[in-house]
Amino acid sequence: MSPTQTDNRTSPAEAASVPELLPSPVRWRIFLYLSVLIFLLAFGAPNGGLIDIPISFFLKNRLHLSAQQVAAFRVIAGLPLYLSWAFGFARDVWSPRGMGDRGFMVLFGAASAVLYLAFAFVPVSQATLLIGLVLLTTSFLFVASAQGGLTATLGQQHVMSGQISAALNIVSSLPVVASLLAGGSFSDLLETRNPDEAARVLFLGGAAIMAVIAAYGLWRPRVVFDNVRPERSGAPRPLDDVKRLARHWPIYPALLIWLLWNFAPGSATPLQYYLQNTLHADDAAWGQWNAIFALSFIPTFLVYGYLCRRYPLRPLLWWGTIVAVPQMVPLLFLHSVTAALVAAAPIGLMGGVATAAYMDLLIRSCPRALQGTTLMLSGALYFVADRFGDVLGTVLYDRYGGFTVCVVAITVVYALILPVLLLVPKRLIASRDGEKIEHGYAEA
Repeated sequence: MSPTQTDNRTSPAEAASVPELLPSPVRWRIFLYLSVLIFLLAFGAPNGGLIDIPISFFLKNRLHLSAQQVAAFRVIAGLPLYLSWAFGFARDVWSPRGMGDRGFMVLFGAASAVLYLAFAFVPVSQATLLIGLVLLTTSFLFVASAQGGLTATLGQQHVMSGQISAALNIVSSLPVVASLLAGGSFSDLLETRNPDEAARVLFLGGAAIMAVIAAYGLWRPRVVFDNVRPERSGAPRPLDDVKRLARHWPIYPALLIWLLWNFAPGSATPLQYYLQNTLHADDAAWGQWNAIFALSFIPTFLVYGYLCRRYPLRPLLWWGTIVAVPQMVPLLFLHSVTAALVAAAPIGLMGGVATAAYMDLLIRSCPRALQGTTLMLSGALYFVADRFGDVLGTVLYDRYGGFTVCVVAITVVYALILPVLLLVPKRLIASRDGEKIEHGYAEA
């Protein structure tokens, strides 16, 4: 049988299951395309630093909400985030105008820009902020699902999940740092301005960013999309896909690890109130603390990008977790704003390898043709853990009158990741990045 005949008899799913190693220049061009998209999305996210930080300060300083009230507002505003898996599933079974991931970028990037524009001219109140954030987040998640699904698919099909994870985390950290610095300083600036005018500036900026994302979706670079192989032999069967996802064991330990890693009771609102009310930090200092924390992950992300091509994922998961368990312990020794800003650097460094390794594991764990669902499911768990961990943290903070109990709770939760690592399928984590695996990751 000739090679042509073999190809003709191979289903798209079977063909996609055979990993293809790409030349380094091709990989770097793919990373560049994804980096620009991730960079823009990080700035345009309604739940991100550019929008979220000023809103949290507005709720605290202008509407005088307590720590528990701010945490409760964030829980309600995050309702679409808890359903992120549904947006990922829509990505996996629907192709807007036959454009695939680009269709989501164009259609919902434009829709998000229109929503930002509309809410820029709505009078500001707790109710309008809540409604605006819910609608904006709903539209934004369709775009995020396209980015997540495309990223995971490329990582799986070309056995570069570790490099994809490192690149994704590095690039997404940069706008987070910029947003946090700008968000805190911008909040201080907006304190002297009319609330409606302040909100207008924020939302118009969001509208501009989402419009750029919609335009970005119109571009189809061949180096990216010609290297995404179809993974379905026929039309999507949603019910069968749900059953296949439920039966795919590798996702369960990966998602549980991700849930525990992001369930850090007290690392958001209680820490903000502790720094500001106890250590007397201003809004800009809170933004600076988070920026230093996020920026300090980047060196260890870079280290992970190097290590993942030289060592299997298994030892990287174990050592990354062991280093990360006491990550928040330095917070016990804070006595000044300066000390807090200094401590943010080692705290961030301790979590970088673990974060990249967990994302690498998530990408490897995705069942074929359901990468969007799995990645967005991890996003849903992230926000559930983040928001409800924040609520638990505020309860502990208020009840026990100090931040020490929050640090203890976070450390105990992180330690629970270690036994969960024993549940990860060994075959899934036995290879290095760029090492060919028979049938790929999806069948592990």
